[in-house]
Amino acid sequence: MTVNLHAIRAIYGFEMARTARTLMQSIVAPVISTSLYFVVFGAAIGSRIPEVAGVSYGAFIVPGLIMLSLLTQSISNASFGIYFPRFSGTIYELLSAPVSYLEIVVSYVGAAATKSIILGLIILATATLFVPLRIEHPVWMLVFLVLTAVTFSLVGFIIGIWADNFEKLQVVPLLIVTPLTFLGGSFYSIDMLPPLWQKIALLNPVVYLISGFRWSFYGTADVHLGWSLLAVALFLAASLAVVAWIFRTGYRLKQ
Repeated sequence: MTVNLHAIRAIYGFEMARTARTLMQSIVAPVISTSLYFVVFGAAIGSRIPEVAGVSYGAFIVPGLIMLSLLTQSISNASFGIYFPRFSGTIYELLSAPVSYLEIVVSYVGAAATKSIILGLIILATATLFVPLRIEHPVWMLVFLVLTAVTFSLVGFIIGIWADNFEKLQVVPLLIVTPLTFLGGSFYSIDMLPPLWQKIALLNPVVYLISGFRWSFYGTADVHLGWSLLAVALFLAASLAVVAWIFRTGYRLKQ
């Protein structure tokens, strides 16, 4: 099968250009809001909290905050990117064009993941202005960053297909992803919890994502690195399976 690179570049370029037109909402606002966490928790409160796992509290929360932004922005970018063509009706022109389903997914998910990765790196650079940072495993940090961005961009793509109004686009990020991220060890180590709650916390899939990402920074983790990689792989496989089912059945696309 020949891949239509021209179509991929066109859709990808259009989505990236939309980010440039909405720079304040897409990049500036998330960076400013995350910077407030660094100021409040890292500088103000962090100075009064002992080290966590041998790392200053301000530095300890950086991976969790980056992961929070990465998850929410990946979902938001991808869901809106595919929902708007459905809302405006231009999705039918795209489906009737000589563009395969694979090329559509690669274009929209690739653009959403690129935006999220750029945002994550900007937040990482911003964090160095507020707290002392070190990255012991930079390659693994990039691996987790890219895999998580791609995986949750696929989740956002699925939400964008499922949603039939703008309100539904916000349901999963606000009511599911954000609470799971806050409860997944963004601001604390699950080792600080009572034994029963440690076991309950391990049922939260986001714990494994944050733990693996934090390990790439400081070499410490709440769960083994292998479990974190397995969690990302399972998320990715499940998302790909759902996307494949959507295009095979035409769910919400042929209506």
